Amino acid sequence: MKTILIQLDTDPLPSTFDRVVAIDAGVDELFSYGGVTPEVVEGLVHGAMFTRKPTDLKNTAIFIGGSHVAAGETLLKAVTKSLFGPFKVSVMMDSNGSNTTAAATVLAAAKHLDLARTTAVVLGGTGPVGCRVAQLLLSQGATVRLASRSMERSKATCTMLTQTNEHASLIAHESQSESGLAAACEGVDLVVAAGAAKTRLISARQLAAISTLKLAIDLNAVAPAGIEGVEVMDKAREHLGHMVYGAIGVGGMKMKIHHAAIRNLFLANDRILDTAAIYELGKSVT
Repeated sequence: MKTILIQLDTDPLPSTFDRVVAIDAGVDELFSYGGVTPEVVEGLVHGAMFTRKPTDLKNTAIFIGGSHVAAGETLLKAVTKSLFGPFKVSVMMDSNGSNTTAAATVLAAAKHLDLARTTAVVLGGTGPVGCRVAQLLLSQGATVRLASRSMERSKATCTMLTQTNEHASLIAHESQSESGLAAACEGVDLVVAAGAAKTRLISARQLAAISTLKLAIDLNAVAPAGIEGVEVMDKAREHLGHMVYGAIGVGGMKMKIHHAAIRNLFLANDRILDTAAIYELGKSVT
């Protein structure tokens, strides 16, 4: 029986990136829908559920994507709400590549650091990828400083993250000012820059001032770099006494995880691949 992946994209045009990855992961048939909203989800999901016997539904799966992560999260809730009884299909949510990128980032860090003993700062921590990097670092026992240009947004994101991990060691910081950035970075082992494209978050001088730094990861693939001095192709390169990764250096692992997650959807009909699940799956492909 052929595998079918149903791509539900919140953007008007379904992502070509996600479509190519699905085909490269071995999907037999790909149905792509753009501009999907929660109001139309039930019909699309039920069409996938009731066309095959429950024992065959592991061959049908749903991928939720799009550039807006909050919209993707809302769609994921609507999809899972539409599933019931034995008529289930597996679902993966990776809007804007946020979950696979975050998983690859934290797995790269785990190669060099004992995360349970790590103090990390996530710059751009209120964004879709930064928030998920912080979530995964916290789940591994790290102490996290979540930095944003807005202290209000930083505090709001920290409140959201602690709702699922009340014992998390998480502190909100503002990074707009020189003094605020210095405070956020003081004594950290790990710096992750997860800001918007073309946004410099920390200079080489500011990075060099972190005497405890062991690893810096920049997830910005569009110049200028989020971390000055880190190149997009860097992968475990030694730089000024610490290791560095650039966006493409992390991207290879991100792609491996994305491919593996798509294939994993077709092993059973009841899998929900969200941030935590994708990270756990990523451990097997490192």
